[in-house]
Amino acid sequence: MATFCRALLLATPPVHVAATLVPVPLAALSFAQLPLFVAGLWVLRAANAGIFPLGQGRLSALADTVGSAVDSDRWSSLFRLGDLPSMWSVWCAGEEKRVGTRTVVVGHRPVSEADAYVAQKFCDNRIVSSKYTVWNFLPKNLFEQFRRIANFYFLIIFLVQVIVDTPTSPVTSGLPLFFVITVTAIKQGYEDWLRHRADNEVNKSNVFIIENAKQVQKESEKIKVGDIVEVKADETFPCDLIFLASSSTDGTCYVTTASLDGESNFKTHYAVRDTTVLCTDEAIDSLTATIECEQPQPDLYKFVGRIIMYRSNQEPVARSLGPENLLLKGATLKNTKKIYGVAVYTGMETKMALNYQGKSQKRSAVEKSINAFLIVYLCILLSKATVCTTLKYVWQSNPFNDEPWYNEKTKKERETFKVEFVFTDKTGTLTENSMEFIECCIDGHKYKDCISEVDGYSQTDGPLKYYGKAEKSREELFLRALCLCHTVRIKQADQVDGLIGHPECKNTYISSSPDEIALVKGAEKYGFTFLGLENDFMKIRNQKNETEMYQLLHTLNFDPVRRRMSVIVRTTSGKLLLFCKGADSSVFPRVQQEEIQQIKVHVDRNAMDGYRTLCVAFKELTQKEYDRIDRQLNEAKMALQDREEKMAKVFEDTEADMHLIGATAVEDRLQEQSAETIEALHAAGMKVWVLTGDKMETAKSTCYACRLFQTSTELLELTARVVGESERKEDRLHELLMDYHKRLIQDVPKPRGSLKRSWTLSQEYGLIIDGSTLSLILNPSQDSSSSHYKNIFLQICLKCTAVLCCRMAPLQKAQIVRMVKNTKGSPITLSVGDGANDVSMILEAHVGIGIKGKEGRQAARNSDYAVPKFKHLRKLLLAHGHLYYVRIAHLVQYFFYKNLCFILPQFLYQFFCGFSQQPLYDAAYLTMYNICFTSLPILAYSLLEQHITIDTLTSDPQLYMKVSDNAMLQWRPFLYWTFLGAFEGLVFFFGVYFLFQNSSLEDNGKVFGNWTFGTIVFTVLVFTVTLKLALDTRFWTWMNHFVIWGSLAFYVFFSFFWGGVIWPFLKQQRMYFVFAHMLTSVSTWLAIILLIFISLFPEILLIVFKSIKERSHQTGIFDLPILVSYKRIENGYVKTEDALTNLAERYPLRIL
Repeated sequence: MATFCRALLLATPPVHVAATLVPVPLAALSFAQLPLFVAGLWVLRAANAGIFPLGQGRLSALADTVGSAVDSDRWSSLFRLGDLPSMWSVWCAGEEKRVGTRTVVVGHRPVSEADAYVAQKFCDNRIVSSKYTVWNFLPKNLFEQFRRIANFYFLIIFLVQVIVDTPTSPVTSGLPLFFVITVTAIKQGYEDWLRHRADNEVNKSNVFIIENAKQVQKESEKIKVGDIVEVKADETFPCDLIFLASSSTDGTCYVTTASLDGESNFKTHYAVRDTTVLCTDEAIDSLTATIECEQPQPDLYKFVGRIIMYRSNQEPVARSLGPENLLLKGATLKNTKKIYGVAVYTGMETKMALNYQGKSQKRSAVEKSINAFLIVYLCILLSKATVCTTLKYVWQSNPFNDEPWYNEKTKKERETFKVEFVFTDKTGTLTENSMEFIECCIDGHKYKDCISEVDGYSQTDGPLKYYGKAEKSREELFLRALCLCHTVRIKQADQVDGLIGHPECKNTYISSSPDEIALVKGAEKYGFTFLGLENDFMKIRNQKNETEMYQLLHTLNFDPVRRRMSVIVRTTSGKLLLFCKGADSSVFPRVQQEEIQQIKVHVDRNAMDGYRTLCVAFKELTQKEYDRIDRQLNEAKMALQDREEKMAKVFEDTEADMHLIGATAVEDRLQEQSAETIEALHAAGMKVWVLTGDKMETAKSTCYACRLFQTSTELLELTARVVGESERKEDRLHELLMDYHKRLIQDVPKPRGSLKRSWTLSQEYGLIIDGSTLSLILNPSQDSSSSHYKNIFLQICLKCTAVLCCRMAPLQKAQIVRMVKNTKGSPITLSVGDGANDVSMILEAHVGIGIKGKEGRQAARNSDYAVPKFKHLRKLLLAHGHLYYVRIAHLVQYFFYKNLCFILPQFLYQFFCGFSQQPLYDAAYLTMYNICFTSLPILAYSLLEQHITIDTLTSDPQLYMKVSDNAMLQWRPFLYWTFLGAFEGLVFFFGVYFLFQNSSLEDNGKVFGNWTFGTIVFTVLVFTVTLKLALDTRFWTWMNHFVIWGSLAFYVFFSFFWGGVIWPFLKQQRMYFVFAHMLTSVSTWLAIILLIFISLFPEILLIVFKSIKERSHQTGIFDLPILVSYKRIENGYVKTEDALTNLAERYPLRIL
């Protein structure tokens, strides 16, 4: 058995190894444990290959279960999904593998001719975002729909009517249920068909694979790991590729990752140094190499690997691989004719797929309230059934009855009305992603220009404005620093992606950072123009129109921990210069202290104005210093272990003892009315969190500009810069969390009411956290005592006015939303974004808003609502959210009310027909009541009602808080509507009963039959519930008039038509001429009118009373349903009496 199991395990190796079976501890397992062990391994292997769509959490739990079953800690740890390769290293001889790595054979060519190539087992390149297939649509969709309590409830009613002998036809409940289920299935099926079509567009798109030195066209889904793929300009990368070569001689390419992290700027990627010359099909096909890299993981900004290249008669050459060498699926190639890359991650293992959050069914508070009400009514129905059944047998067993009795019978309601947390992206959502150079400061002297932009090109409207003047040499040094210290590249006007330059501008600047483009353009305004990089030489044109050449020796790239970047250049005279720019907190500690004060004043002022500030410094290097730096940098770049830490140390030593030159101010333009919208959301009691993939400095400046952070807000920071990169960073994180928690507990008053009220009272603190620190909090190391980090972090967040999360991967955005959504009290969350990187958080939130931005329509397609701009969120929530809630709450209560009025007379009728189950209403009336007679008026009300104008709701955010606690669907209003329905049901039945008891109601002395009795009750019922809705309507349109009066007219017409024809398919013509004959009696007319008036009299009396009270006291303006729905507005939200008085004066309308 053990040998058989080992053979099974070797049948599907996850990595390419020359496997030789060696003794393994399988023999130590018992006979009963072996099947479970093998089955568990197969399930985990299938899940790892993408066959079973199991989540990471379920896989880990399965691994633990299997490991525990075989009673071995070793097996339990090996079964972990991320550690599968290490399991093979136990069973297989050969080269030892690092835990969590994979080996990719480039081009599927063996390393040497003597080796036999074994095909590798990785998942294919298909992307699946759809939910259904042709085969599972019907059962899966029905299962999802009948998981809803309301649908399941009516399904049971229908089955009871089908199985049990009932007096009513199953059609009365089956037809409405069938209609609802069918319409919902068609809608969901159509939406999933759109997802299938989108998947097919991606999976069936054509790509070019290099095979045998030729281009072979294949469908994208057929790409395998190890294939060499050619991608051309403006094409999207079909999978995650290692960049091998490009059409550019320097081995670079430019990509946009807007669909991944929201950044629409160009990013520079670099080919492997030794493969840059392989820029033809024949050359790239000659490459023999293997790639060792980490297993798939969702972090977009991390990648570790190495490529080993084999050449004949030479030693293998190894080169390190980093994120700059990885081209991610979903990114788009720009400004480069073509590139070659080898596939390392495909299909559902790509970083984009791992960051995709699957769709889940959302349940709103309205649905939860409906479910609770249905349970109450179910109990009532069970009680009624019990009573009627008991009384039936009591009646039939009565001894005075000397003859036996004979029975002669025939998805989205959304949470826009009670949002408590708003999660928003930054780039393209809050901002226009358009940077403009505003001013600069050189040696404490301010320089500002009157600049405007036309069609994206800068123009000077007048002379430069100087506020004091620095030395000429310092001015030129500062401007040279702006022209040299960046990663900007020049794009010729006639290059591949078809952009046409400005008539007076031959070149276009491209960079991964819009700030850098703005700074280069700013230097151009002052007379220094960057002309481009060619063969490692940077060219600039100075104010004298002379060209200067600088050799670019090293670029010390920006990272969020250092918060600065530097370049080392050599002038034509041989002088070595280091230019550095970065955040003030990063640059100031590394310059001469006496140079700081005069520039710090300008930096602080610009930061308070919401501008993005950068400081510029330099220093001159000796040849000896440069040689040391060059050697250390090359050693750090070649390190396979701790590469980032080693390079950071070299950067730290290099960027020291510099001289401060000046500072810049750049404006990131906000979208129109973004700040006003955020202020309105705050005033409405919502907390706004910004989740972005941008750098902290960029996001922080935007938060100040859009007034998420106020100047008085004290910021708490949990970032890599504060936590540090040492081995004890978790201890440091623990200290910060406890310190912030203690400070907030002392400074922020404890809430005495709801969470929302406590938020409104705490306006002092804001929190900033980055992605790496969030990973420590949500996924602490196993050997640390940090399992409670998440709870402390969540408490800190809830006590802060606003939270900024920067450097977030898409999956981390969804984790943040899920963390808040699952906290105590289950607050309602809303996510808004414009790119594919926002889809996960949009799907995770209760309400998802997609903005139709420049980054495609992925967010809009996966959202619950789509809006053109962020400013429209204000109207959507404050106006339409408020109105939606009032409408839907009235609809829910009205449906329960009218059906209670409908069913109660039938229940009472059983006491007068010997509990024989004789129906009170005709079967046609039972079927048509909810479908035709009473459905259209409430539908029109739910679509059109406006108890307060949209402009008023938009301009007064505090009105939103009146409905945000789900007040109209609490138990008090529910009991009010239930009492009203019970009262009117009693009036309908007993009113007709007492009128009929001692009077024939016919001139000839004949007595009406039971069908006439039921028809009169039904007529009073239909007219009363319809007129009740007419009394509640405050916004009348022609549609309201048409459906209300039209529904009553249709009922009368149908009754005449139904009773005026002998229907051959009916066994009994019991309704023939009943309605017409009934109306021949004047007494019947008077009875109907009187009973309608009595039923509506409490409502009419309430309206009159309210009107008199408003005129005499100028206070309460709400109806009883609202008065019993809305909770008292305590001090701390709004001043109660003043708010109600002002509201009554401004809006003399009766809500609901």
